[in-house]
Amino acid sequence: MPNTERGSDANTNTNTNTNTNTNTNTNTYAALAAVGPYGVRPGHALITMVEPHPGHEYAYNRWYEDDHYYAGAMAMPWMYAGRRWVATRDLQELRYPEKSAVAQPVTAGCYLSTYWVTEGRYDEHMKWTVGINKRLNRDARVYRDRTHVFTAFQDHEATVYRDGAAGPRDFHALDHPYAGLVLQVVDADGPDGRAELLEWLRSRALPRRLAGSPAAMVTVFRPTPLPGDRMTYVKQVEGVDTRLTLLWFLEADPRTCWDGFRGLDAEVADAGTGRVELVAPFIPTVPGTDRYVDQLR
Repeated sequence: MPNTERGSDANTNTNTNTNTNTNTNTNTYAALAAVGPYGVRPGHALITMVEPHPGHEYAYNRWYEDDHYYAGAMAMPWMYAGRRWVATRDLQELRYPEKSAVAQPVTAGCYLSTYWVTEGRYDEHMKWTVGINKRLNRDARVYRDRTHVFTAFQDHEATVYRDGAAGPRDFHALDHPYAGLVLQVVDADGPDGRAELLEWLRSRALPRRLAGSPAAMVTVFRPTPLPGDRMTYVKQVEGVDTRLTLLWFLEADPRTCWDGFRGLDAEVADAGTGRVELVAPFIPTVPGTDRYVDQLR
């Protein structure tokens, strides 16, 4: 009987400690939610273009659709919208320039994932994402047979709308049923030139291109360096001081309007503001399916 009582006391202490820890964790969540920014603007983005290794296309797609999109992204604090895109072989062949500093060969990277992170919450989100990805890696929930072609967290710089105040805003962009997306990567000639490049795009080039086009908006981001404790399979971000990343949201399939996206490289070069390193069209995936997987090669 005395032994039983001592065991009961031990269990009580264990339960008390567990409850205390649980309450502390719960209180921490409440405290974090009570302070700091909580607006809806996409202050930051994760933009990641990935190439599954040959022969692994179906397995990679199922892993990403069924697990990683949620456990490795959408379940995280302050990441409030996401969408996957795919480039079938015919879309890959529309890309330019042939000699790209982003993708070698330029057709590499048939899947693109885009996510919005609440403005002002980048640091908190990064702490969580590094921690959860270490755990996913430890639990063998990271698919190895893939290559990160272009992966970067990015800070929002500007959004330019075709129709002014009418239509969806940028915070709607990943939920609105857009028919396509064009990823454009532009490098300024040097760090001092990026502000000039951004201003030229925002005030002149983008409004001119958007007018009367099937593109409803363009969001412009600049990459930020990944933390030193990132996963080793993700390379450090290039062009942190010179690069801008543009996402064109289309109301039409990019194949039906690609003539309107030709010459973006010449336009930037002629303006003397930088050089285009990639122009790549995508269409949205259909969540929960393997649609388009058989059209990647």
